[in-house]
Amino acid sequence: MQIAVLSDIHGNLEALEAVWADMATFPVARIVSLGDMVGYGPNPEEVLQAMRERDVLCCMGNHELGIVSKSERAWFNATARKGLILTEALLSPQSLDYIANLPRSVVVEGARFVHGFPPDSVTTYLFQVDDQGLVFWFAQGERLTFVGHTHELGLAHWDGAELRRRTLGRAVLQLLQGWSIVNAGSVGQPRDGDNHAKYVLWDTSENTIEVRFVPYDIAGTAEKILRRGFPPFYAARLW
Repeated sequence: MQIAVLSDIHGNLEALEAVWADMATFPVARIVSLGDMVGYGPNPEEVLQAMRERDVLCCMGNHELGIVSKSERAWFNATARKGLILTEALLSPQSLDYIANLPRSVVVEGARFVHGFPPDSVTTYLFQVDDQGLVFWFAQGERLTFVGHTHELGLAHWDGAELRRRTLGRAVLQLLQGWSIVNAGSVGQPRDGDNHAKYVLWDTSENTIEVRFVPYDIAGTAEKILRRGFPPFYAARLW
């Protein structure tokens, strides 16, 4: 079975629609979102509607948490807080209720899916966790975990004796025996020097992962970001 893993869409409808089109060429049986479907981008309502229409299994990200919990907004810098306020104004009551009830993590086919770091943190970045912290999770958690939040691609693997970290590229990767955390990159706002929309295909039968690099209309998204009054920085860093 193939499971598509999306993360950090951030209200980028053009990127998401390009991902849908790419995904249609594969026998995807399930779609899981690692959160941050909103924030930064100009179409948060449309993105959330698409998640519900496609029955995507979604986790809460820190931006969803910042929308539904005013006290959590102190975690964001001033520019990001402005983006949250603008995002909230674009969301329907139905969408606000939807994100308020998102789980902090889910388990599908024996793998854990979480925005930040397992088991259920929406704010911890993978790069903040040292080797000892990773091994501690591997010793008690699922053998495979998918995380987002960093907007970067990566893999941490522990074979029971040695821990290794690496970046992910365009190749289909065979997951080795042991424990792995896959950092799934970002659909709507990559920060790894490559401006394609990215998502991961996990083949549960073959035990492989493949990162898909999908081009989309960056200029169209950037123009809408500016037109809707979001900070220009959000448009510039899409490139």
